[in-house]
Amino acid sequence: MSTFFNVKLEFDREVVNQTIQSTIETGGKGYVCAIESNNLAIANKNTDFNNVVNGALINICDGSNVAWVLSKIYKKNFRSFTGSDLFMHYVNMGCYKQYFLGNTREILEALRENLSKIDSKISEMAFDELPFRAVDEFDYKSIAQTINNDKPDIVWVSLGAPKQEEFMSLLLPHLNRGVLFGVGAAFNFKANIGRVKRAPEWMRKLRLEWLYRAFNEPGKNIPRYWGFIKILPKLMRLELKKRATNPL
Repeated sequence: MSTFFNVKLEFDREVVNQTIQSTIETGGKGYVCAIESNNLAIANKNTDFNNVVNGALINICDGSNVAWVLSKIYKKNFRSFTGSDLFMHYVNMGCYKQYFLGNTREILEALRENLSKIDSKISEMAFDELPFRAVDEFDYKSIAQTINNDKPDIVWVSLGAPKQEEFMSLLLPHLNRGVLFGVGAAFNFKANIGRVKRAPEWMRKLRLEWLYRAFNEPGKNIPRYWGFIKILPKLMRLELKKRATNPL
């Protein structure tokens, strides 16, 4: 991984998948963060959170506009790889035992039903919600024991950023093996119930998924996007300075 905007990111999808799959196959463990504008901004304001995301097994760039800005700076074609797309990639593979953790019971049951149509084995996999509490109040040993007993290859975590990234970093030491993924609203998108929906494909192609989500959940997402916009000029200046001395 290379460092962009003070966060380690991997844009090569082949490297992402090779890293994940080799970790699973060798019985290793780690967590994967999907970096978008919100957690990128937080990582540049909070040193502890920066350490969390940079301690990941590998990070993908979930923000199409983050990738676009970096493409302009480095004159290269950086493409985003969203957590939702990564989620469906491994579901469609149908070769790993998975554990679905977080969100609500209603979302989890709808998710189980829809994913089981893709891979019938998923109907027998674990779908567990978590109590609503601060990230430092979870009983990580107990949660890990349940997961260790199930022996999954992959644990999908849907708590929203930055909570899910912190949760994964605190849970990982108690796990025996497996790869954790923070996928946020991917559960909601594939459950296909409730008001949280993924943007239409035409908006995604135009890098307007952020706009769709801003209108869908303005109280939640507009402050997040504004936080990133405020810090972006500083990040761009630093990245341009870095490029001048260390071009890719």
